[in-house]
Amino acid sequence: MSDTTAAAPRPRWQALAVLIFGGAVIGLSPILVRLTETGPAAAGFWRLLFACPLLAVLTWQSSGPITRPSRLGLVAGVMFFLDLSFWHYGIKYTSVTNATVLTNLTPVVVTLFAWIFLKQRPRLVFLVAVALAVSGASMMALDKQGGGGLNPPLGDALSLTTALWYALYMLAIGEARKTEGASRLMFWSSAVGVPLTLAVALALGEDLTPATAAGWAACAGLGLMHVAGQGSIAWAMGRLPTATASVVVLVQPVVAGWLGWLLFKEHIGPLQAAGAAVTLSGVVLAQWVSRNRNAPLQGELSRRD
Repeated sequence: MSDTTAAAPRPRWQALAVLIFGGAVIGLSPILVRLTETGPAAAGFWRLLFACPLLAVLTWQSSGPITRPSRLGLVAGVMFFLDLSFWHYGIKYTSVTNATVLTNLTPVVVTLFAWIFLKQRPRLVFLVAVALAVSGASMMALDKQGGGGLNPPLGDALSLTTALWYALYMLAIGEARKTEGASRLMFWSSAVGVPLTLAVALALGEDLTPATAAGWAACAGLGLMHVAGQGSIAWAMGRLPTATASVVVLVQPVVAGWLGWLLFKEHIGPLQAAGAAVTLSGVVLAQWVSRNRNAPLQGELSRRD
């Protein structure tokens, strides 16, 4: 996540590869959250707390001492705090299937927001690509066998709202990356959430600290995952349209399903396999539309690495 200004355009495939890598890495978060032995908000607290020192080092190496945060960096931090809190409690109260389907609506929110407020009217083909990607991700989730949850209506509402918070986070990151480096932006967007997630965990009476070494390892793993996953996404968004990036991140359930089959011998049913194919078709179509419309990438030379 170097913060130096790009001297020449880099191949688009590099940004796509980094974005896909980031989406695959954050796919590990549900597993690590369950291994932390803490409450949902507390898991978010440890994730951000463990990430901040490494992000501070990366920022120092790339751009020197850490300066005051930008307004967009603060907004991104608040939106990510809300995303973590709503997402973790959504998983707790509803089924994994419902939580996954509803939070995968992020590309729809991003596209509508950019259309209505930023006057970025999408092409019909891009809307088709979004529909394909979201439908495919939903098909994969529906093939999973998840429990009903403690309070499905509440969990569904929390998961649906998570899509809004993450969409606003991506929009803030996308705008901030036009003038800010990824490392500095990631540091502040993470640091903002540390006291907020701690306050929520304490207010709700959650278990704050893990009971075993394995739980602490999971907390540290969440921090590393955050730096590698969200950091990669933030870097890539300096070179890709936000709406397109929100679609590409939907490769996450595809990669997670493949890793589950490869590492844990998890069964992949016909519906899940079909969903993966539909999702990838939507991602490829979104990239094709975006490339034809934005090549060469607009404003690429003014963005920072």
